[in-house]
Amino acid sequence: MLYDITLLSLRPGTQPRAIARLAETAPAAPGKLLACWTTDVGMLNQVMIIREYGSAQEAAEARLAAVRSDNPLGTGEFAVSHTSDTFELLPFLPALQPGQYGPFFEVRTYLLKPGVASSNAARWEKALPERIKRSPVLAGLTSASGQMTRFIHIWPYKSMDERYAVRTQAVKDGVWPPPGGGEATLLLQQNDIYVPTAFSPIK
Repeated sequence: MLYDITLLSLRPGTQPRAIARLAETAPAAPGKLLACWTTDVGMLNQVMIIREYGSAQEAAEARLAAVRSDNPLGTGEFAVSHTSDTFELLPFLPALQPGQYGPFFEVRTYLLKPGVASSNAARWEKALPERIKRSPVLAGLTSASGQMTRFIHIWPYKSMDERYAVRTQAVKDGVWPPPGGGEATLLLQQNDIYVPTAFSPIK
């Protein structure tokens, strides 16, 4: 299964109007809408939309339709930028499903060094069982289009206090992050906290 991640950067002060528009347009757009979140910590006025597609061709056709649209998702008057790329879920993780997980979603975006995507997945597969005893992971996604190679992992938390406690203890216990990463595999790292919109299937 493939997932398309769209990032909308909005002009300051326009987010409420853009979200009201997306409540109408996002569920009706091609693909299966799974998430529509806004940034709470990180780059502000940003919206992340996650969709499921059955094939790379289906995802590419939806992106092309957005490029050709004179008002993609009905948010053209509010948007500063609109990016969209396809990602593949790590094969040992379950498919994303609608439900209540958050309401805080930590989205960590890494740019991997060339040639380490497979070893990154192997390290995750080995280390993840101990990590998810402490809190669940929603997704681990490797880019299949756009800038190569990005790796996005998403962690839901009930509160920011829970996030701090879980992450601190996992590091203290030596179960996370997976051994062999860091400088050996990473070029860039970004971290953002998102919260769901009222109409997001994943909350």
